[in-house]
Amino acid sequence: MSIEEIALEAEERMEKSIHLLADQLKGVRTGRAHTGLVESIRVDYYGSSTPLKQLANLSTPEPQQILIRPFDPSVIGDITKAIQTSDLGLTPNSDNKVVRLNVPSLSVEQRKKLVSRVKELGEEAKIAIRNIRRDANKQSDVEMADKVLTEDDHKKCKEEVQELTKTYEAKVNDMAAKKEAEILEV
Repeated sequence: MSIEEIALEAEERMEKSIHLLADQLKGVRTGRAHTGLVESIRVDYYGSSTPLKQLANLSTPEPQQILIRPFDPSVIGDITKAIQTSDLGLTPNSDNKVVRLNVPSLSVEQRKKLVSRVKELGEEAKIAIRNIRRDANKQSDVEMADKVLTEDDHKKCKEEVQELTKTYEAKVNDMAAKKEAEILEV
């Protein structure tokens, strides 16, 4: 593998880590209602576990409410059951046509817990990025041992991977800080 291939593979994997973090942060509650809270809840639909966003139209008609309008009204019972068993801590209200979720504002203690959860998710993403750096550096070591890369190329490769690592860790920090500010906003 060349320097470019090693760096490109590392960058692609780091980008996937960023996307995973973004999806995880979507599911963290803030003071406002947003559809990201419930999109990934899995509902037992005719024997298969299906994400809620594939079964219903999700909207936020009010700042403190999520409206779930299923495409198939017969699945409303399954949707309410899935929401109750999820770790959201929200109680669904159903009128057999739509499901309403009232999102109460968060207490200071809840906000602190959520901020610490965001920090945990950010740290997990950084660890994943550092592991990708380690793998890329190992690949570079192997290529140098196999005489594919010269010592200078090996050093340059490690520097490129380190720059990628710094860039993606900064992205993680920005995403986590933005989510923390969203949670702490009263």
